[in-house]
Amino acid sequence: QVRLVESGGGPVQAGGSLRLSCTASLRSFSRYSMAWFRQAPGKEREFVAVINPTIYDTDYIGSVKGRFTISRNNAENTVHLQMNSVKPEDTAVYYCAGSCIGSATNYVCAYWGQGTQVTVSS
Repeated sequence: QVRLVESGGGPVQAGGSLRLSCTASLRSFSRYSMAWFRQAPGKEREFVAVINPTIYDTDYIGSVKGRFTISRNNAENTVHLQMNSVKPEDTAVYYCAGSCIGSATNYVCAYWGQGTQVTVSS
């Protein structure tokens, strides 16, 4: 059974930083694209960032480019989202997703975590 478990969420002040982590019990983890999505209150879930399995290509939505960085450690089956210079509009539940296919900022993923809440105060 595939499990994705997120951690690292919590409250943070605007301008601060937060690092989200996701541990995946996913066989052949290194073969899969991994992504982060988020869902703010009253809004649809949206793509945030993706990291390619083998050559570490990444994509981000425009609103987080230059502030967020996605990374992975294939030896530990983990993917991270470093969030810097956070803004109140970054407040959302953040979801880790695995086995993603797509391009640019349009991805469909087979596996999902339960989410971790990030709350940015002004």
